[in-house]
Amino acid sequence: RVLSPFVKRVVIANPLQVKAIAHAHVKTDKVDAGTLASLYAAGYLPEIWTPDAATERLRRLIARRYQVVRHRTRIKNEVHAILHAHLIPKCPHADLFNGRGRDWLAHQPVPDDERDAIERHVRELDRLAEDLTILDREIATNSLDDGSVRRLLTITGVNLAVAAGLMAAIGDIPRFKSPQKLVSYFGLNPRVHQSGLGAAHHGRISKVGRSHARAMLVEAAWAAAKTPGPLHAFFVRIRARRGHQVAAVAV
Repeated sequence: RVLSPFVKRVVIANPLQVKAIAHAHVKTDKVDAGTLASLYAAGYLPEIWTPDAATERLRRLIARRYQVVRHRTRIKNEVHAILHAHLIPKCPHADLFNGRGRDWLAHQPVPDDERDAIERHVRELDRLAEDLTILDREIATNSLDDGSVRRLLTITGVNLAVAAGLMAAIGDIPRFKSPQKLVSYFGLNPRVHQSGLGAAHHGRISKVGRSHARAMLVEAAWAAAKTPGPLHAFFVRIRARRGHQVAAVAV
């Protein structure tokens, strides 16, 4: 965006593919610039898609929301750690941080400094909840007119944040020539090892690609696994053989 007003066209190269094509023992900005220019002139520069302004804005909103959710999770874990350190049994309510859970939390016997820390964490959780509300409203405003987002919302386990986040990560769908290319973009394709005419061995997922989008897909998979239906049955079947994490990724 910064360079666009000063040049005819900005091309962004795929660093992994450039590394595979051009290997240099000397690594300087001058050498790298010459290598990129030579590859572009020869038509061999592996170019990546550049998102438009609206997609970049949505990506920023999704990234901020993701940071807030991670921060909220860290704070909740710190509260649980305080209770665990003082051998306080598990909260009898489903959610420690809702109304009844907080009432139970306020009556637990912990030292004064730990009580102050818990109260400080609870206040921070309330502030983060307000931030999430604002971000969710902005995400809805920027994405609900998108037909692809609305179609994703019809899938079990997919909420608005996940649907908008996936479309922000994908951008222009036609740039993927096949479903397999899209799966690979998210890093969900299994690694394959094969030599000659021998049998192919499939390993763990590659995890190469957009880790944030992959995390959102797994989040949706967990929600779908808890909902009665075909995906729940599939999750249960895989979990019995391979465990929870593999089953969630499979979903």
